[in-house]
Amino acid sequence: MGYSQEELREVRRRAIDIRADILEMIPAGKVGHIGGSCSIADVTAALYFKHMNVYADPKDPRRDRCLFSKGHSVLAQYACFVELGYVDRSELKKVKTLEGKLQGHPDMNYTPGIEAVTGSLGQGLSVSLGIAMGLKLDNSAARVYAVLGDGELSEGQIWEAAMAATVFKADNLCAIVDYNGVQATDTTDKVFPIHQLKEKWTSFGWNVIETDGHDVEKILTALDEAETVKGKPTVIIARTVKGKGFPFAEGLAKFHNASMTEDEYKIALETVERMRKEV
Repeated sequence: MGYSQEELREVRRRAIDIRADILEMIPAGKVGHIGGSCSIADVTAALYFKHMNVYADPKDPRRDRCLFSKGHSVLAQYACFVELGYVDRSELKKVKTLEGKLQGHPDMNYTPGIEAVTGSLGQGLSVSLGIAMGLKLDNSAARVYAVLGDGELSEGQIWEAAMAATVFKADNLCAIVDYNGVQATDTTDKVFPIHQLKEKWTSFGWNVIETDGHDVEKILTALDEAETVKGKPTVIIARTVKGKGFPFAEGLAKFHNASMTEDEYKIALETVERMRKEV
């Protein structure tokens, strides 16, 4: 499927809005998972505002499902929920507070639009597979998207789910790996290197697509291709930059979960405004 330049610009605008909303959720001095939320922002914008079937009712049975297995990056998803009207904008300032609907990790009991409680890394692909198989039993055309972190791939349950998804021919399941090369304390190469990702997923029987996780046209093309694959699940390995969009945070483990200084926050706000003008 081809996309017009205006369609692509709209998705880029949405990705910028996501980053702006992240800044509203995590102002200077407040600790939050900035790095991974920003690295997946462009993919999230492509999913929610162009590719997935979403509806005014976040529980509409026809909806496509999106689960953040790497639940610490849910700030990007919360931003989409605000833009879609699932959550009032006033909730952004209450993120990670007892009176707020938006917790530090996804909770389906608190937040409209969240499909499962995630954040204990390694479990989300299993949950996504279960939902996908349930949809097949219901003869539903809905699809399931599971967003994984690259550091999370060191969890054995991921690969158990990967094997099972092939056995059950879960072609309505698409995993997306946020391949930014940085996890909580250092680079993935230094903490727990997992190389030859394409070959690994291929050996588990998955269709594998590699793409630039910050190029919305390439992201949408990959998502469209995944939807055409029958008889097996697809994984999109999206090459990204941790903290993408905020220059002081890019590629740094420090901003996996951190607070910004007043100066850093000012730079982030200025960067968002510049991005809006450029798009």
